[in-house]
Amino acid sequence: MSARHPIIAVTGSSGAGTTTVKTTFEWIFRREMIDAAIVEGDAFHRYDRLAMREKMQEAEGVGNRNFSHFGPGSNLFGELEELFRSYALSGRGRSRTYVHDAEEAARCGSEPGTFTPWTEIGEGSDLLFYEGLHGAVKTEEHDVAKHVDLLVGVAPSINLEWIQKLHRDRSRRGYSTEAVVDTILRRMPDYVNYIAPQFSRTHINFQRVPTVDTSNPFIAKDIPTADESFLIIRFANPKGIDFPYLLSMIHDSFMSRPNTLVVPGGKLPLAMQIILTPLILRMIDTKKRAY
Repeated sequence: MSARHPIIAVTGSSGAGTTTVKTTFEWIFRREMIDAAIVEGDAFHRYDRLAMREKMQEAEGVGNRNFSHFGPGSNLFGELEELFRSYALSGRGRSRTYVHDAEEAARCGSEPGTFTPWTEIGEGSDLLFYEGLHGAVKTEEHDVAKHVDLLVGVAPSINLEWIQKLHRDRSRRGYSTEAVVDTILRRMPDYVNYIAPQFSRTHINFQRVPTVDTSNPFIAKDIPTADESFLIIRFANPKGIDFPYLLSMIHDSFMSRPNTLVVPGGKLPLAMQIILTPLILRMIDTKKRAY
């Protein structure tokens, strides 16, 4: 953690909705004229697309069917922790970009499924913003979470998360249902050991819960809409949170526990901006006073 060089991390698994949350943060950064050094978690995968396929085949060949993008074997936890440590100390660090598709390839100058070269980032930035799988990860060797000033978890109910992943991977990436289900099953041990524990370390969790039947996510024809869900917002430390103000600003919201706010699903962008903007501005104010 650092007053001079604050770090924000949004963490959640594949299909959880972290990209939507990232967009909301970017709106806030633009509106408040905050220069954020943005890092995507995919940059810290250990292998590119082809190499990962080979490693998965090798693992299956020796009986390991659970080698996945979620675990330490396929990620550079040490390099991610070093980025956070370095940025907190100096406002700079090393990162790269994972190129997902042809559009990104044209912009980055690298082939889809590969990484750009490592480069120095952060010079002159107001803060570091990370969005990905492991913003709050902690293992025996590495503790990424301890360097982060604001940790935000995005964790929809598990069936909703699977529905979102199934629809995204089939429509955008051309995968079959069977292939996506195989990925979900392969990742489950690493999800339990490395993804889920992060949400007990986050400062704020956003969890979307559907109000329609999602009991069999593998046959769902569509993703429940925002209006067909509630947003559960849990604050790890509610001290200083003005709940009466939030309840007055977000129509039809209510408290379910002393540290938990429930909001209609369609109010997600509004709720995030109302909650997060003061926290971000407080970080920037603290940064200015630290110099």
